[in-house]
Amino acid sequence: MQTQRIDHVGIAVKSLDEAAKLYADLGLALEGTEVVESQKVKVGFIKIGESKIELLETTAPDGNVAKFIESKGEGIHHIAVRVDDVEQALAELSAKGYQLIDKAPRLGGGGHMIAFLHPKSTRGVLLELCQDAH
Repeated sequence: MQTQRIDHVGIAVKSLDEAAKLYADLGLALEGTEVVESQKVKVGFIKIGESKIELLETTAPDGNVAKFIESKGEGIHHIAVRVDDVEQALAELSAKGYQLIDKAPRLGGGGHMIAFLHPKSTRGVLLELCQDAH
């Protein structure tokens, strides 16, 4: 597995539009939004250097982001690490004993193939592995 960089930090927010105003005040522009129906979220990316901030607003009361905000409030939801091959990374990490949320990569926001590692095996941090979809 080759890790390239931090791709983005996902932040759970109640309102993407309201959160975007905060980042605009910091001189950071929202690059646009998209709905990822499979994850029940509306996402917006803000580019900062080679990485991004991903704002996550739930589109359903039973979605993972809604549950996260209900239990923990708004804030950092996950850290995404860019890898060269998500499928290979999952196999390697599973063999090392890490608990996988996703057994196989799936399409996520921004046209990435993604998979998550369970925070129980990553010191309490929800980690996302991602790569460009080809």
